[in-house]
Order: sequence, then structure tokens, then C-alpha cells
Amino acid sequence: MNKLRVGRIIYSNVLPVYHFIDATAESNGIEFVPAVPAELNRMLAKGEVVAGPISAFSYAEHADEYYALHDLSVSSRGPVGSIFLFSKRPMDDLDGHKVALTSTSATSVNLLKILLHTYCKSNPIYLTRPPHLDEMMEEAEAALLIGDDALYWSLQDHPYHVYDLGAEWHRRTGCSMTFAIWAVRRDFVRQAPDQARRLHRLLLESKQKGLSNMNAVISEAIRLNGQDYGFWKSYFDKLIHDFEGELVEGAETYFQEAYQLGLLPRPVKVELWGGEQ
Repeated sequence: MNKLRVGRIIYSNVLPVYHFIDATAESNGIEFVPAVPAELNRMLAKGEVVAGPISAFSYAEHADEYYALHDLSVSSRGPVGSIFLFSKRPMDDLDGHKVALTSTSATSVNLLKILLHTYCKSNPIYLTRPPHLDEMMEEAEAALLIGDDALYWSLQDHPYHVYDLGAEWHRRTGCSMTFAIWAVRRDFVRQAPDQARRLHRLLLESKQKGLSNMNAVISEAIRLNGQDYGFWKSYFDKLIHDFEGELVEGAETYFQEAYQLGLLPRPVKVELWGGEQ
């Protein structure tokens, strides 16, 4: 039987879900395909993977083609710890200035546009660049980084203001924010419902094992990226990997704001799959 090709974000934020399933992927007939969110967005849209954690914004763009897997996301209620705007001036003072956007994300890029346009009443000039802060700041007054790139630069000496977009969204709206959604292609669910259910179950079991054994997850983060136990515990404590209830409502609020700003062609409601398991 051919292996199921499933996406896997290369950043540390998904380690609580993937750490324990990584070791058993081959024996379970799964091939994980690691990539940055923007590349996973493209691969799922093209059918090169059948499921995986993609930008929440990309889920909204393809909601007719995807289901959201129940109880799997990268979300936060407040600071997310790895999505930062680095700025030479206060965030509310970027009107007319250049803002460099990372080329690796969709959700965070559009979240920043919502925050700046709707809540800061700013109309910046956007540039899209690879995630290298020094080079971005040569051209722009502010730069957006996500994932391990954002974590790295947040620990360096630099002269910039730093804004956590999860915290800014929560402060200004009172809502949780979902950055990544584990999406599954609807045609895969139709054609292979048993495989889809098994994949979902394995991911949920791995997540539960990860959340119950965070010392092992933190040890792996240290092995991969350095830093110490306290750093990673603080980081993972900010993240939520569930997806139901008010987390879904927060995502739908984000989609509504994106629609009102013209970033999405229509409002989107999340359609969860697999909650009966």
C-alpha cells in the first residue's frame, strides 16, 4: 500500500503533536513531508499531501475543498511566542511606511494587515521577503517573522520594538487566534474514509501523549534548537493544540475580519471533521 503523504510544519510549534508519531510514521504507512506553512499550503491545494497543518488563512481560501480536523490546531489565547513584528517605530505609527512580510506564512501576514489597517488605522507599503531580519530591516521600518526564525531573532540584541501578534489580536479583540489548522482534503475523506479516520486518530493520540510527556517534547526542542528547559516550557505553555468551541469562534472572527478587509472573497465558517471519534 502506498504511504499517506502528510504535511508537517518544520517549526517547533508542532512538536507536541508530532514528536511521538514521528517515530512510528513509517510503520503506520505515513510519510511526513516537512515544509514551511506557505509551502504546505501549496502542497495541500495541489493534492501533493492529503492532510497537514496549514495556515488558517489557506484553510479559509479552500474551505470548500478541505475539512478542519477536529481538535488539532496551533492557537493561542494571547501571546503565541513565535510570531513577532519587529519595528523601528511604534506599531500604531507605521502609516505610509514600508513593512516587510515573511514569505513563509499566510495567516500571520494577513493578521498583521488586519491589525494595522483595522485597529491601527494605518496603510503601510508591504514588501514580501525571505525571513532574514537584518536584510528586511535594510528596506523597511518593520518586519514580520514567524516560527523558529521569530524565536531566534527575539533572543538577539537589536534596537527594535517587538510585538507578539497573538497578544495584539487578543488585546484588541478579546478573541483567541488560530494560526494553523490541520486540514484534510475532502476528496481524500470521500475516497478513503477509514484511512482518514485512522490518520486523525494517530495524530490525536500523539498529541495527547506529547501533552502528557512535555519533558520529552522539550528535550527534543533543546536538541534541535538549543536554549534551555525554561525557555521551551514558557514557549509551549503559550500554545494551544486543541480546536473546538471558542477556538473555532476565534478563527471565524479572524476570517470575518479578513473578509471585511477584502482579503477573503466571502465569510468562512469552519467545518470540523472527525469529532465523533
